[in-house]
Amino acid sequence: MGRAKKPSETTQEAIKKFRDHVSSGKAAFFEKYGMQFVMGSRYGCYLGDLDGKKRLFNLHCNGGVFNLGHRNQELIDILKQGFDRFDIGNGHLMSEARADLAKVIADLMPEDLEYTVFGVSGGEAVDLALKVARAYTGREKIISVKGGYHGHTGLAMAAGDEKYRAPFGPQVPGFVQVPFADRGALIAEMDTNTAAVILETVPATLGIAIPPEGYLPAVRELCTEHGALLIIDEVQTGLGRTGKLWGFEHFGIVPDVVVLGKGLSGGIYPITATVIRRALESVFHEDPFIHVSTFGGAEVGCLVAKKVLEISSDPEFLDHVNELARLFDQGVEKLRKKHPRFLVGLRQLGLMMGLELKDGLSGPVLSKTAYDNDLLMVYANNDPSVCQFLPPLIMDLSEVDLVMERLDRALAAAKRLLPVLKFKRQVEGFVGKWKH
Repeated sequence: MGRAKKPSETTQEAIKKFRDHVSSGKAAFFEKYGMQFVMGSRYGCYLGDLDGKKRLFNLHCNGGVFNLGHRNQELIDILKQGFDRFDIGNGHLMSEARADLAKVIADLMPEDLEYTVFGVSGGEAVDLALKVARAYTGREKIISVKGGYHGHTGLAMAAGDEKYRAPFGPQVPGFVQVPFADRGALIAEMDTNTAAVILETVPATLGIAIPPEGYLPAVRELCTEHGALLIIDEVQTGLGRTGKLWGFEHFGIVPDVVVLGKGLSGGIYPITATVIRRALESVFHEDPFIHVSTFGGAEVGCLVAKKVLEISSDPEFLDHVNELARLFDQGVEKLRKKHPRFLVGLRQLGLMMGLELKDGLSGPVLSKTAYDNDLLMVYANNDPSVCQFLPPLIMDLSEVDLVMERLDRALAAAKRLLPVLKFKRQVEGFVGKWKH
């Protein structure tokens, strides 16, 4: 899919070490597609390579890790100042830093979502949410969405798509899946053994699937009727990404558990949060040490996360996100009219966006041609007809035109490349059949 210039000796050495000691599979993948990009300098919306020759505008943002850009100076300063007094801390002891952050989160959440348990990864935070649901209800069944994504740890992986579970042995018992936005399928699975329903506000890996009107309120109502908990995974949609602080606010619901991650770190220090209603905290009364995370809620990380929340909850910041969303909506519509046989439309909730494309091969092709035109984009793994389109929330309004110009070139290149690849596949398929 296009030839890349030979990397420098420095980059080749880094690739060799990566291939030999981190992941030979990833190294082979990127070499095959001419994307031997090794991260070098990075700041704001941009990610440069180790050689200083290529500079990508980040439209991936690690699913929201870099909502506030790469190496945000405000957050770096907070972290540096924090080391004058704090370190990671001790998860067994009481902590001023964790208490301060938990209070800020409680103040920003609706109703009685007042307690927070901190972790390091989104998967860990989802695991804890599911443990709380089972412990509080005394039930076993967990209902999740087909094609959803909640992480790669034990219970989180069990709630995710089958492709992530299948290579690792038998399914964890008690987990069932239903199609997204299918109320009938959910009703059929709800019973007296249902502990929780877990879903992302907008499933990113499923192709930025926007919930249809009335769906999430119906899920909320079903959970209440059956005495099950509603767990909303806001790891990617939270912290202003949708134009509101929390994605679920758009739908007029209040979950029983909210999972936060990725952007809470500011891209600087890993930290996640499982936020629960006051009543659910009773799970930890008999044994408050029943769940401990050594690095969860590291005190220096709490300082960074507190600043992230201060920035992300600012009304002016959210106004900026919504103005960017408006400009991107207009820009993508112009490109849709220019490339109607390739770009079908835009799935959008604020800056939680996905480019709807012609077919399942189009997403991977556009990801490559976008890279060739200095944009970092990835297709949705569980719906490759959609390219995730997740710019930093701090980008300047003037940069929208730059992104649109590069995307225009990438779309034009993808249109040229797609039929060539399809023909190549047909030929390879014919040759394969002929050999047999």
